Amino acid sequence: MRERVKHGKKYVAAANKIQRGKLYPLEDAIALVKETSPAKFDATVEFVANLGVDPRHADQQVRGTVSLPHGTGKKVRVLVFADGDDVPAAKAAGADYVGLNDLVEKIQKEGWTDFDVAIATPNVMREVGKLGRVLGPRGLMPNPKTGTVTPNVAQAVSDFKAGRIEYRVDRAGVIHTPVGKVSFEAAKLRDNIKAVADALNRARPSSAKGTYMKSTYLTSTMGPGIRVEPADLRG
Repeated sequence: MRERVKHGKKYVAAANKIQRGKLYPLEDAIALVKETSPAKFDATVEFVANLGVDPRHADQQVRGTVSLPHGTGKKVRVLVFADGDDVPAAKAAGADYVGLNDLVEKIQKEGWTDFDVAIATPNVMREVGKLGRVLGPRGLMPNPKTGTVTPNVAQAVSDFKAGRIEYRVDRAGVIHTPVGKVSFEAAKLRDNIKAVADALNRARPSSAKGTYMKSTYLTSTMGPGIRVEPADLRG
């Protein structure tokens, strides 16, 4: 039998403020996610979308990037694989780690992945491709579809530092994306959530049938999920 997860008193108290199965208007869901955060720190607010896609099919693997108007509230550690003139350009743009063979070796030998985004120039992808087994499962492998393989690394670094995030559907057809912190003003959280929802709607595969956004939630780190009215996330 599957064991039931035991939650702490703070989680239970927070969950009791949420009506199970209720679809909350976006504004109410934002107020609740701020109110019910049980963490003692400034928790991350996450937007979760259960999509009507089958990720086993290549044409239904929803993936891309979106710029959050107000950022994530988190310092983003950016690594850049590059050589030549792209190295000083990436450093000047604010990249935390820049290099090629030295970084490839460190990741291969140590399994090192203490960064949030990896960007690469097209000409070094032959070397970076060796890291697929390490970076791929962690969602860190540079990819042209997400703008992380680009000849303009300086712009890419600036974009991700400013609040550009990557989204990617998992095997269950679910997308999890950070949309800010509990301390954010409600209006800023709303703007970020709408930006993500708009990006997901634009990324709907033409082969996806039926309801696309089957269910959507807001949740905070260690907090309960709050179901959001899908109609508030269209347009």
